[in-house]
Amino acid sequence: MAIEAHDIAVALGGKTILQNIDLALQRGELLGLVGPNGAGKTTLLRVMAGLLAPASGTVRYDGEKACTLGRQALARQVSFLAQGGDTSWPLSVEAVVGLGRLPHRRPFGSLTETDRRAIATALTHCDVAGFGDRTVGTLSGGERRRVLLARALAVEAPHLLADEPLAGLDPLHQLDVIELLRRTARRGAGVVVVLHDLTLATRFCDRLALLDQGRLVAEGAPETVLDEASLGSVFGVEGLRGNHDGEPFLLPWRAQNQGRSHDV
Repeated sequence: MAIEAHDIAVALGGKTILQNIDLALQRGELLGLVGPNGAGKTTLLRVMAGLLAPASGTVRYDGEKACTLGRQALARQVSFLAQGGDTSWPLSVEAVVGLGRLPHRRPFGSLTETDRRAIATALTHCDVAGFGDRTVGTLSGGERRRVLLARALAVEAPHLLADEPLAGLDPLHQLDVIELLRRTARRGAGVVVVLHDLTLATRFCDRLALLDQGRLVAEGAPETVLDEASLGSVFGVEGLRGNHDGEPFLLPWRAQNQGRSHDV
């Protein structure tokens, strides 16, 4: 059970954004997409979600193309959290999260008990259950991000694709959200997350895919992908590495030309 992207190429405005990308997401894993600004991470995520057609290459969902599945079935298979997503409608938090159940509902049908349980669970998991009656416009930016994540989780899709879900969150909620995404994967979903925080990517992701200038330059275990060569050539930094509570960690420590890093 997987999303498989094969030989993906994308060109926008006459510029090549992605080329020769092969990447698969398996159920039960948390896959991190990492790379510098402009590497093509968001574009690849949108292609994998079926929201952007590639110039060449194919994406299959458990072996089926999107055109074979149909939009409704695809919306039940893949939940997508956009970067900086927002809603300008004066809806309550509970109503916004309830939009995640639309792929499962008949036109103009009322919420079922299954829908209500999925909404309540998503609200609780994202620590926004106490906001249920408030309108989204009364919330802070970080609170709105958690509400939109709850909407994505309410779909209960076997695949969840999240574009920078930690942006705008305080440290506590960054940890809460990345831990939630890992738990979602452990419950059997395939989760892809675009991250700029290499420390959290190293600690929480099962596998990383490193993009640079539209190409997939490395893929595998975090400690293998984010080695010193990749940190220097792709990010231009040196890393500080160590171990705490039995877990390895990586901190981007200094610009590459400022001297050598030190292990702890």
